[in-house]
Amino acid sequence: MSKPLREDGPPLTERVNDYDEVHFVTYLRLLDADADGADWREAVEIIFGIDADADPVRAKRIHDTHLARARWMSKVGYRHLLEPRMQ
Repeated sequence: MSKPLREDGPPLTERVNDYDEVHFVTYLRLLDADADGADWREAVEIIFGIDADADPVRAKRIHDTHLARARWMSKVGYRHLLEPRMQ
């Protein structure tokens, strides 16, 4: 993965933030994997390039926090993308 990754998960802001914008594709891939019933270990390996066997706690945290933000984006955050940007 070439995008910068926060170990403690995406910033949890009430609006879409720069991190979210950089990770849109990541979020979509996580949502697709989840909808397909993919094992989280396989998803984290493919999407983030993280070996879940080598560091399962870190891998699970990164997977879960990013999936939660992806779900927020799909239910709430996307609305902010339709609004004019404030300078």
